[in-house]
Amino acid sequence: MGSGEIPGSQRLAGTLLLWRTMKVLLVCMASCLLVVNGGDIINRCVLAKILHQEDVDGFEGYSLPDWLCLAFVESNFNISKVNENADGSFDYGIFQINSHYWCNDYQSHSENFCRLNCQELLDPNLLSSIHCAKKIVSGAGGMKNWVKWRLHCSGRPLSHWLTGCHL
Repeated sequence: MGSGEIPGSQRLAGTLLLWRTMKVLLVCMASCLLVVNGGDIINRCVLAKILHQEDVDGFEGYSLPDWLCLAFVESNFNISKVNENADGSFDYGIFQINSHYWCNDYQSHSENFCRLNCQELLDPNLLSSIHCAKKIVSGAGGMKNWVKWRLHCSGRPLSHWLTGCHL
């Protein structure tokens, strides 16, 4: 071996590191494109990866598929969905978090238990939505606080929500 040559194992390790780095960058770029170019609908597997990174799998006994099902039945994966309720309150974001209890929309009285502006629940990075949803889930009732989750997700097989997703 010449003085400027790299041994095969080091070259392989360097190639693997480069491949992993490129893979991470590609996933980040793809997730940005999916969120921005796809309107405000986030891809299911991109959402699964974000939720996985935020340690929701197993949080308070709820699986990652529970969280994906919740996001689908509440907003159809629409991160900017806002819905007005009959009582004058609004539901915000991918988890449809209610303004009466969880965030301040400056339109009506709010308990603001998540201590945030409701507009933050529409942020494409989803961190405010995830942290607030975790606060809701950690309280009494867990995910049963969402009627649509009770009706469409609770007690059903949900593993198909991760089909094709590589975490």
